[in-house]
Amino acid sequence: MLVPPEMMAAQSKLVYQMNKFYNERVANRKAQITKTIHEVCRIVQDVLKEVELQEPRFISSLTDYNGRFDGLEVVSPHEFEIVIYLNQMGVLNFVDDGSLPGCAVLKLSDGRKRSMSLWVEFITASGYLSARKIRSRFQTLVAQACDKCSYRDCVKMIAETTEVKLRIRERYIVQITPAFKCAGLWPRSAAHWPLPAIPWPHPNIIAEVKTEGFDLLSKECLALQGKNSAMEGDAWVLSFLEAENRLLQGGCRRKCLSILKTIRDRHLDLPGNPVTCYHMKTLLLYECEKHPREHEWDEAAIGDRINGIFLQLISSLQCRRCPHYFLPHVDLFKGKSPTALENAAKQVWRLTREMLTNSRAFEKL
Repeated sequence: MLVPPEMMAAQSKLVYQMNKFYNERVANRKAQITKTIHEVCRIVQDVLKEVELQEPRFISSLTDYNGRFDGLEVVSPHEFEIVIYLNQMGVLNFVDDGSLPGCAVLKLSDGRKRSMSLWVEFITASGYLSARKIRSRFQTLVAQACDKCSYRDCVKMIAETTEVKLRIRERYIVQITPAFKCAGLWPRSAAHWPLPAIPWPHPNIIAEVKTEGFDLLSKECLALQGKNSAMEGDAWVLSFLEAENRLLQGGCRRKCLSILKTIRDRHLDLPGNPVTCYHMKTLLLYECEKHPREHEWDEAAIGDRINGIFLQLISSLQCRRCPHYFLPHVDLFKGKSPTALENAAKQVWRLTREMLTNSRAFEKL
């Protein structure tokens, strides 16, 4: 198909604008975050060293691999989540029967094995390993460690939450989440993935993702709030962070995500936090399904992909529903106020209109 020269010119202009945006705004955001991560992780490592001295079962897995920290997620430039992997799930079975959306439980395989568990005092009478009990113990240890560590003047525990959250230098918030790594397992609630009719991802990558498995996190689960479930405190939240990162390798997918995050931080950091970087990542994964061929993720196509994701974001905000990529019955907008979602939809529409009608939009973004 012959493409009119003026369309070619507009396309190359957009690619130029995007690359300029990436090399300036995105690179600046990344450099700033990298600097912050090193500062924050140095302090958190000191706190966790103190925790480990008090309770050797909570061993810090926050390790620096050439500037990359395992288990660290950037929620925003000022907010981070660090996952601490607990060892020895051992005599516990993973139970995912669909009754707890977005969550699963760990249950003793045999009541007689209770004393063999490393986490014996956190197991309920019914034989479940309670996520909340473990988190509560961890919270107490971290609070004590904050008072003892060498950075005690600049690190404080955030009260009024069951999560373990630190405020560092009054500027950054770091959530530390105890977790179990479930390698070689795949949850029943994500069994529909991948969709059979879509040629993405490649079967080799699907196999890699399922072998890598997922994580179980001890954190408050929004999907369960208001259900009055007796299991709520015992349930562990399913997390697919490694799987998501693996799927976004290749082509311009990661570059696309960095651009989306930068636009979000600069223009969509709104009251009520209706649009997060995780929403952007989720919609990017859906866009990968809609455009499964590798050539659709070339440099030349990046503008189309970003426009497609923004149009999908408007639709999701207007419908007030954003399904989790691996667990579509979990709504990532749960708990967000309708007003915040409506205001976000208007702001996203303004941005999208600018990007679609102005070839120099990225100069102002």
